[in-house]
Amino acid sequence: MYKSKSVGILGCGWLGKPLSLELQKSFSVECFSRDTTEDNAFFWQSDIIIIAIHTKDNYLSTIQKIVTLAKPTSTIILMSSTSVYREFDEDVDESAFITKNSLIKEAEDLLLAQRERVLILRLGGLMGIDRIAGVWKSATSFSDGFVNYIHRDDVIKIIDKMLHVGINSGIYNLVAPEHPTRKEIHQRNSQKHEREIGEFEGFSKRRVSSKKIIDELGYDFLYPNPLEFWS
Repeated sequence: MYKSKSVGILGCGWLGKPLSLELQKSFSVECFSRDTTEDNAFFWQSDIIIIAIHTKDNYLSTIQKIVTLAKPTSTIILMSSTSVYREFDEDVDESAFITKNSLIKEAEDLLLAQRERVLILRLGGLMGIDRIAGVWKSATSFSDGFVNYIHRDDVIKIIDKMLHVGINSGIYNLVAPEHPTRKEIHQRNSQKHEREIGEFEGFSKRRVSSKKIIDELGYDFLYPNPLEFWS
């Protein structure tokens, strides 16, 4: 029954490509780059449009183009970021009143002001597979604090489940429910991969809550603890 629904993914990179492969099991899916979305492209007629692109290269004008050209009944899903909470140094959830503007927050507001079926997914730091926290070309200095990471596989599974359940609006944090410190993760990974750990200073107490997605979607994280992302 879901194959009749079309999904257009803008951005076929580290997240978009494997997401498209998973969604193809249940939906009619096509993956697009910014260069392949002509004004008359099939992309604009998709039932569901997923925006998974970097905030560069005329990002806001790309978002506005999607708002303008996507059919009125389309559900638009924005891969946003928990960086919108950067002004907070405490536990925070989707109800937080954000006062500091950012490009990604502008994109959220642009969509929410002009469309009804908008799903904002605020992703924590995307990790897993070949993205290994603490394994860098050269050690440097880092700010310590609680991490707000999410494994790529959890992002994919959450989006797949949301589409099957039919959630088509709202704002949700996508972050692993456990928050070890950056230093703990770097210590484990640098030792495992024989890398220098670097220096740490300061401490961020910001922990982004994923309770809303857990409660409303009934989701059990595949990787609830970032310390276990690469084990």
